[in-house]
Amino acid sequence: MKRITTVLSLIMAVATISVSCKDKASNKVVADNVESATGRDEAQKNLPVMTFEKSEHDFGSIESGTPQETTFKFTNTGNAPLIITDAKSSCGCTVPEYPRNTPIAPGESGELLVKFNGSGQNQVTKTVTVTANTEKGTELLRIKAFVNPKDAAPAGPVK
Repeated sequence: MKRITTVLSLIMAVATISVSCKDKASNKVVADNVESATGRDEAQKNLPVMTFEKSEHDFGSIESGTPQETTFKFTNTGNAPLIITDAKSSCGCTVPEYPRNTPIAPGESGELLVKFNGSGQNQVTKTVTVTANTEKGTELLRIKAFVNPKDAAPAGPVK
């Protein structure tokens, strides 16, 4: 008797699900939702674009321990406000300073200052990863230098 009750319950559940799924999906679409989704999709096409004047800077030949800094200038060439949420360097010897969480309107410019403490030996390359609300989400900047030991004759390229 238990088996018959279980089988009948299962048949009723399947029949209920089958009947409820017979409605056409197009009948369930609400016109207001379609309009708001279209507007949302158009707004998502408006993105900021971070365009740098340069993406790499070469300090040339420097003496070990000599602090260096450079400025990376950028412009928002997109059609929505640009917001930089983070900038991280590949090591602690390089420190980026940037306009944190400050909207930069389309056509406006900004600066990202990168300080390097001059540590390392020989050819040194460091990166700064900038996180922003652009389509790619991140931009990569590079600094490099040839670091000579203190009180030594320059061995690297001279600039």
